Amino acid sequence: MSESNEMVAPDERQAGDHSTGDRSPKGHLPGDNSPGEPLARASNGAGSIAGQLRKAILEGTYSYGERLPAERELAVHYQSSRSTVREALRQLEEENLVTRKIGSGTFVSYRLLDEAPFGESEIVGATSPLELIEVRLAVEPRMASSAVLHATARDLKALGEALAQLEACKTDSDAFTKADEHFHMCLAECTKNKLMIWLYRHINTIRTHEHWGAMKDKVLTPENIAAYNRYHRELYEAICRRDRAKAVESITAHMELAHRHLVGASGI
Repeated sequence: MSESNEMVAPDERQAGDHSTGDRSPKGHLPGDNSPGEPLARASNGAGSIAGQLRKAILEGTYSYGERLPAERELAVHYQSSRSTVREALRQLEEENLVTRKIGSGTFVSYRLLDEAPFGESEIVGATSPLELIEVRLAVEPRMASSAVLHATARDLKALGEALAQLEACKTDSDAFTKADEHFHMCLAECTKNKLMIWLYRHINTIRTHEHWGAMKDKVLTPENIAAYNRYHRELYEAICRRDRAKAVESITAHMELAHRHLVGASGI
């Protein structure tokens, strides 16, 4: 039997939700200041809902194996329809962030490095910024090439929005770092390669380590930020044109420049 796509009123409840309500992790939803204290919601489309849930999962608000709130509860929270929530959850499932089990709910399948089996988390502290950029030099040209082949219109829209955020960061190294992580994650998602997406999430986790924080202000000068963003725009435009050679050339030049800046900041 199909479910209604009507907006769910805040006072609506299903008997089935009462039986599982206490299992909702942390007792609150993403976007809340605290349980029962929701913030205003700027958008209730599937992409926006997926983005907020994605952020909550990646930041550890919901940890590995935990059950997300029921579809109806999410629909009430985001003032949206259950079909829109379902589409948002489908997007997260495509990214391997959640697993949906019929009759049981939606569970987080993304594991933070500090939740990972012993040994993996040690990589974060043991990897230097130079070692990280060497890995990125090996991975990202292939990622760009694959993005040219597989990116959908929705992927390109997300990548363009991430680029706009980057280009707004002219002097703020902290804001640029976060926007840069998001842009390159969007690039990974353009590949449609689940292993590549998984790998790049871990690369981004390593980028948050204090090793990088200690060098960030030396490397991310306004001049260097502007240079990186020129390459970001070149890359985006090449992917939109389906120009594999230019996309690979742009990301390689970007990574090589970042490597030179890191070497200079390290005094090597």
